[in-house]
Order: sequence, then structure tokens, then C-alpha cells
Amino acid sequence: MLSAIGLDEAQEATYRTLVAVGAAEMSDLAHRLGSTEPETERALRRLERQGLAAQSSSDTQRWVAAPPGVALGALLTQQRHELEQAELAAVLLAEEYRAEASEPSVHDLVEIVTGASAVAHRFAQLQLGAVEEVCALVTGHPVAVTGYDNAAEERATARGVTYRVVIEREVLTLPRGVVELTAALGRDEQVRVVDRVPTKLVVADRALAMVPLTGRDTEPAALVVHASGLLESLMGLFEAVWREARPVRLGLEGQPGAGTAVEVPDCGPDGMDLQILSLLLAGMTDASVAKQLEVGLRTVQRRVKGLMEEAGVTTRLQLGWHAYERGWVGRT
Repeated sequence: MLSAIGLDEAQEATYRTLVAVGAAEMSDLAHRLGSTEPETERALRRLERQGLAAQSSSDTQRWVAAPPGVALGALLTQQRHELEQAELAAVLLAEEYRAEASEPSVHDLVEIVTGASAVAHRFAQLQLGAVEEVCALVTGHPVAVTGYDNAAEERATARGVTYRVVIEREVLTLPRGVVELTAALGRDEQVRVVDRVPTKLVVADRALAMVPLTGRDTEPAALVVHASGLLESLMGLFEAVWREARPVRLGLEGQPGAGTAVEVPDCGPDGMDLQILSLLLAGMTDASVAKQLEVGLRTVQRRVKGLMEEAGVTTRLQLGWHAYERGWVGRT
């Protein structure tokens, strides 16, 4: 737990033991740790440099623990300061990079990653660097990364990153297909299904994308695309597939199809949804719509969120366009 402030396991164990007894002879401490005296001394010297332990003034073989509240607090404050300095340096470097690359060459907009381990590592980096949203098209033929070993996805969703994923129907027939789908839905990911997706694809924050370059019979390779017209086209491809895909959930226990994937029928908005849409497109606020229809504000907001999920959009402006395109509301 104290590795964040630079202590290894032996040093942390030494400090914890010393804190438990308050003070101890070197030999006694080594015995308690099940270690040798030279190893224990090395750990104590490290703790001494960190201000976590000190030799007794009356007995050089006796060591005393520094109060954790004071000593650890000082180290944590120092760590925070160093992190702030690193963040500032990162911001300055990013600004310098943008200034130098105001007109990036074509070679700066794409990069090629070769080899299964390199592709998997870059795939994880892309997700771990996401701040808001990750969009993905998933085929039934994983090469370098599978859903089962994608720990980066779990860490990203835990940080609040949203996921929109379209999977091929074949994915659900794989040995761990339903298990992975259950895990994704448990992380509140939005998952839809189609017969086939045109290509594997992952896009982070609409700023960085990754697509495969090779098939199953050759060494895995991928193209990483930075902000550019090509990236916009890839994002447009995802949105087109997302709109045509059907939401998917798992059958509930005690019901037919329990534990299997069930596609949610595209029933379209009901009468209340259409009323809410019409009033919003007329320029009314959520609160005004709720008052007009004599329903709760949360009801309006919940239904609008449901409509956005059904339409596969992320903004209300997109929802309005989608409503006109699907004929949910008429143009005036």
C-alpha cells in the first residue's frame, strides 16, 4: 500500500512492524520479520532517509518509528507537489507540441503498430488515456486482444468513461461470448448487435482511433489514427453502424432465454415520448415540458435519455436530427 511513496514490500513490512512495537533492537526486529540483520538494516536505512524511522540517541542498535500521521503526511504532501509539477510540465509540453505541429505532416497523423503484444499494449493505452467515451466495433475473430483479457476496459469504466460497443452476432456464440457480454453490461456499457460489422475499430474521445491492418493468417498489425479527416470518417462509420444495430441485454432469471443474449426490439418512441420531443423541439425547457404534460422533471429527463440511447446519439441536437430523419416528428 505504501509503494506509492517509494517503499518496497520489505521496507513497508519493516515500518509496519516498527510502528506496531514503537521501538525495537535491530536483532529483535529482524527476528520479527523473519529476515537477516543486514537486510533489516538496509530497510531501516531507507526508512531513515524517508524520515520514517530513526536510531535511538542512547542506543545505536535500537530503532524508533516516526509517527505515521506526521511522517507519512509529509511524504504524501511531497508526492502531491511532485505530481502537480509533472502535470504542469505535461501541459507545457503539450502546448509546445501543438505549437510545433500546427500543420502536422501526413506521417504524424498515423502510426503503424506491429506484433500481437505491441498491438495489445497500444490498445490498452488508448483506453486508459480516454477521458469521456470509447466507441468500438467488435468482430467474432479476436487476434491480439479479447474481451476476457481487456483489463484496461474495466479500469476505464471504473473512472467513469462511457462505452458504446457494437458486436457481431457471432460474438455471442463464442465460448466466453455471453460471459463477456454480462461483464460489459454489468459495467453499464451500452452494447448493440448486428449481423456483421465492417471492421474492427476502437475510438477514444473522438481523438484517437485504432483499426487492424492484417488478417488472421499474418502477424497482427494495426493502424493508429490521430485527429484528421480519416478519423472523422472512422467515427462516422461507427455512428452509422450504431444507428442500425439493435440494443442487447441478457434474459432475466426465471424467464425464457435466461442467461442468453436477447435483442431489444426497435419499437420506437411511444406517445409520451413524441409529445416530449415535439415540445423540446419547439424550444421548451425540460421543466416547462414537465409542467405542460403534468409529469415529473425526472420523468422527462429519463425519457429523453432513453430516446438518445435508442437513437444512438450523444447530444440533443443529434436527437432532433434523428427524430426528423426517422419520422418521429414532422418538419414545420
